[in-house]
Amino acid sequence: MTQTNRTLIPVASTTHRLQSIDALRGFVMVLMLVDHIRETFYLHKQVSDPVDALATSPELFYTRLTSAICAPVFIWLTGLSAWLYSQKHSTSETSKFLLKRGVFLVFLELTLIVFLWAGKYPPDMFFLQVIWCIGLCMIALAGLIYIPSSLLIAIGLTIVIGHNILDDFRLGEDSTFYVMWAILYQREVLDFDFIVLRTSYPVLPWIGVIILGFVAAPWFFKNTSSADRKKRMFIMGFIGLVLFCVVRFLNFYGDSPWENTGRFSTTLISFLSLTKYPPSFLFNLSTLSLGLLFLALFERYQGNRFTHIMSMFGAAPMFFYAFHLAVLKLLYVITLAIYGPSDGIYLAFPSIGYIWGTFLVLVFLLYFPTRRFGNYKQANKHISWLKYF
Repeated sequence: MTQTNRTLIPVASTTHRLQSIDALRGFVMVLMLVDHIRETFYLHKQVSDPVDALATSPELFYTRLTSAICAPVFIWLTGLSAWLYSQKHSTSETSKFLLKRGVFLVFLELTLIVFLWAGKYPPDMFFLQVIWCIGLCMIALAGLIYIPSSLLIAIGLTIVIGHNILDDFRLGEDSTFYVMWAILYQREVLDFDFIVLRTSYPVLPWIGVIILGFVAAPWFFKNTSSADRKKRMFIMGFIGLVLFCVVRFLNFYGDSPWENTGRFSTTLISFLSLTKYPPSFLFNLSTLSLGLLFLALFERYQGNRFTHIMSMFGAAPMFFYAFHLAVLKLLYVITLAIYGPSDGIYLAFPSIGYIWGTFLVLVFLLYFPTRRFGNYKQANKHISWLKYF
């Protein structure tokens, strides 16, 4: 597909299709809440990346694993949404929108999001996390959309599949390209005289993911039936999971090797423990394959209660992200003031069950303001700044 004809292809415009996309986006954001509760109230039990199978309890590992799907699927959907946007706008207009929104997200990470995580501003260290990463991916995509689709597919696949070849390539602080490489691939603490940055989300593999979302979006052509689309997503998702199991079992590429510990439970944890920072080939393969299966299911069960509720979360993703961080920080500050630290310097939940209990309560409570904002956003499309949330 060339730049010229990319904007001429009709897009399905049914509410159901859009609901399935919003539902998947909302679903992964709700799962993200589980991990952010863990990072707020369970920091006394640190989790390594990849997880140490012998040092991490099964309940903590699987709680952490629940949210593994979130970032890959959300960034893939960001690419898909960018393509859908391009069908109603010229390539140059789409590029400008991606650039502006990407810059906005980077700014938001460095200001509001950092404050909501740290509880003060400026923080001791600026953690450059997922919103920063999405912003840089959108900025990159703003230029990449001018490339013909066949070449763009090759670039996306090469990055996602091949980047683990670079795992052992490291640059020292004396290198001219050290800072750039730390942002792209080498997770580092960048200590400048006036600011300290932590490149928590090296962006190179994520750029590959947003590209794959962009080039997969033509599955939503107007002349592609829902049945064909669901079948394609089920097949691709199933093949992806089988491929993951085969490559992971062979233990030769795509992530840190797994170990047979002599116990099924810890061996399984080792097998499933994958590197997120930056995301390995096998991490993205497994999570994106699951994402395709979930998207097919949301499209199959479009219009039911659960899909509708998830789509409400997905219709206002940036609002939900910032709002839930504010609620978690407020809860922590209040409970810390009342009860004081319970484990060293931390106020900590006594067990994993409290994470899941808090999750259920917060999902219920956060649904109503998120739905209200989403409805306001939908009813006021003429307000330009709302599209950024």
